[in-house]
Amino acid sequence: MTDSPYKNLADHAPFDASPVLPTMLGGDKVIQFRCHKGVGCWNACCSNIDITLTPYDIIRLKNRLNLSSGDFLKAYTVPYEMDQDGTPGVKFRPVDGGTACRFMTPEGCAVYEDRPTACRYYPVALLSLRNQDESTDRTSYALVQERHCLGHQEPRSLSIDAYRQEQGVDVYDEKGRGWRQLVLKKKSAGPAIGKPPAVSNQLFFMASYDVDRFRAFVSSDSFNKTYDVPLEVMATLLADDEALMEFGYNFLKHALFGERFLEEREGAYEARMARLKSRAEAIRAEYEANRERLEDEKYAEPGRPGDLGCGTKDCG
Repeated sequence: MTDSPYKNLADHAPFDASPVLPTMLGGDKVIQFRCHKGVGCWNACCSNIDITLTPYDIIRLKNRLNLSSGDFLKAYTVPYEMDQDGTPGVKFRPVDGGTACRFMTPEGCAVYEDRPTACRYYPVALLSLRNQDESTDRTSYALVQERHCLGHQEPRSLSIDAYRQEQGVDVYDEKGRGWRQLVLKKKSAGPAIGKPPAVSNQLFFMASYDVDRFRAFVSSDSFNKTYDVPLEVMATLLADDEALMEFGYNFLKHALFGERFLEEREGAYEARMARLKSRAEAIRAEYEANRERLEDEKYAEPGRPGDLGCGTKDCG
């Protein structure tokens, strides 16, 4: 028997993988499922959540709640690391002291029209795979069958593709494609030599999830002195969350993987190097000043061991 091409699925999937290898399904696979208020397990799946949020999920929800991305992240999410390199991800924060979704009501989801990708997919799981020699991801699906879920016993059959379209997840998939490919690119790049610098993960977090802070970054003087962004493009980025999200995916590939996306202004590299040199010299000067001060203080206290009682570093 030959090895399964998906034996390393956990190394390539963009979300937490199940310890059980799933059966890979195509979009034409017919499933039997229906969820509605009359089903006996109503709200059971929302009572114990573990939901990873995509950048597009966050945009939809923060706009639905009329919050900035920063306020939404603080109030409704918890951070976690997606891999051994500390790539940041965010999950829904459950109710205080419990595991239920904060938007669950007896009638169902309070943000149903803007519910996250993972909620739309259930009970189907999206599996995105990308090998090192591939430029785009390959998509397959799996069926999640939890014991508590009675929706699988409902007398309705439809294909996975039809179910995705019914749930509006096809739109979410298209909006999230760039992010999935970015995450898969990081995973398929292999282990890093040492942990990546914190600033790279901070940049990933900001550009992926904190769209309002990323907008401030892109509109800053330092960014625009470095990169040549046409005025009409900048105007769109300042006004459109989704356009800025897509820009962020490409900017991260530019910044983290060296995939050329933005043109630097003439002299920007030299100016950046000069700033770094000036900062390093300032740090060095501060260190030297502190070292000399500590040396002076050491010999300014008469009677300390090693001072020979004279209170000066010039004692002979």
